Formats: sequence, structure tokens, C-alpha cells
Amino acid sequence: MWYWWFMLICDLLVPVTMLIAGRMMWKHCPKSINGIIGYRTTRSMKNMDTWKFAHDYCGRLWWKLGVIMLIPSALIHIPFYQSNEKTIGIIGGILITIQCIVLIISIIPTESALKRTFNDDGTKR
Repeated sequence: MWYWWFMLICDLLVPVTMLIAGRMMWKHCPKSINGIIGYRTTRSMKNMDTWKFAHDYCGRLWWKLGVIMLIPSALIHIPFYQSNEKTIGIIGGILITIQCIVLIISIIPTESALKRTFNDDGTKR
């Protein structure tokens, strides 16, 4: 039973992290372009306009995705409360893999929005 609780908490880490990081990116964009913290891609680091836009867009997207993934992630665990550790581990592994894929794929709409909004040199269209 302790393993079920452990896996539930582990599987909620990605959505909760997306909620918190999304809110921080959206509301508190890093003040300067840097290679350490923030949404760091070639297109987002062109200038401060692209930097702020990317953080605002990706932050809002992560916040929405975090909310959307949080509830199903918790609900998926309920039917497996009395299951054995192997089953719980498999379900948890599948769930966290899907969550990580969603997290990585969120780069695509952010980069598309940057490309639609800014020219290749970083000036606004």
C-alpha cells in the first residue's frame, strides 16, 4: 500500500512541476537572456521580445497542460489501489512516460508561435 502512495506522489510530480514552473515562467520571466534558466532555444534567445514572448506562451501552455494532466494522473491510480507492486509500477511508468512526452512536445507549439510572431532575425512581424 505504501508503494501505491509513493507512485501516486511520483506521478503527480510532473503535472505539479508544470503548474508551478508554468506560472513562474508566465508571471516572472527571467530578467535577462541566459543559458542557465528559462525557455532556452535559439529562436527564443534572439532578443528580449522573443525571450519574454516565449516565456509567456510556454508558461501559459505548461500551466494549462499541468491542470489537464493533474486530475487524470490522480484518477488513473485509484483502480490500482489494491494491486501488486509490479502492476502499480508498470502503470506509474507508463503514466510518467506520457507526461514527459507531453512536456517535451510542448516545445512544438511554442516554437511555432515564435515563428508566426517573429521574423528569423527576432523582429516582430
